[in-house]
Amino acid sequence: MKNDVEKLWGEELSWIGNAELRNKTAKVWETALERSVLSADDLNRIPFTLLAGPDLKVTFMDHKRAVVHIAKDSGNQVEKFFKTELPVNMDVLISGAILCDVGKLLEYELNEQGQAVQGLYGKYLRHPFSGVSLAEEAGIPAQVCHIIATHAGEGDMVKRSTEAYIVHHADFMTFLPFKSGLKV
Repeated sequence: MKNDVEKLWGEELSWIGNAELRNKTAKVWETALERSVLSADDLNRIPFTLLAGPDLKVTFMDHKRAVVHIAKDSGNQVEKFFKTELPVNMDVLISGAILCDVGKLLEYELNEQGQAVQGLYGKYLRHPFSGVSLAEEAGIPAQVCHIIATHAGEGDMVKRSTEAYIVHHADFMTFLPFKSGLKV
C-alpha cells in the first residue's frame, strides 16, 4: 500500500515539511486503501463525485490533486498579501487538503459493472466523519482533523480556521460547477 500512496501523492506529500505529519498523512491513505474496495488504480478512473451524472470524465484523483494544488497556491497568496495578519500553517493546510476526502474510500462500493456507487456505510456516514476517524487513528493533529471535518457542508455550522476555509473553497470551486454550473 505504501507504494500506491507514493504513486498517488508523491509530489504533494513532499510539500509537507514536517516529516512526522507527512508520514502520518501517508499512513491515513494506506489505512483507507486497505479498508476500501477501491484500489489506487480505481481512484484514477472513477468519477470524483456521484452527484454530477454518469458522463463525468474528471476522476477522483484529478479532483483531489486540483484541490491540493489550489489550496497550496491560495495559502501562499494569503501569506503574501496578509502576512502576519492572516498566517497560514502550510503543513496543516496541505495535509488537510490531501486528507479531506480520504473517507470517501469507505463510502463507495463497486457494482457489477465496476462502477463506483454509494455503499451502505456511505449512506450512514459521510466522508468528513469517516475521514476524521481514520486521521485520528493515525495520530493526525486536531488542526488537520478540523479541516477534514469542516471542508464540506457539515462545516457550515462551526467556525473554520483559515486553513479550513482555504480547503473548503478549493474543494467547492472544483465541485459546484460540475454539479450545478451553467452549461454554455
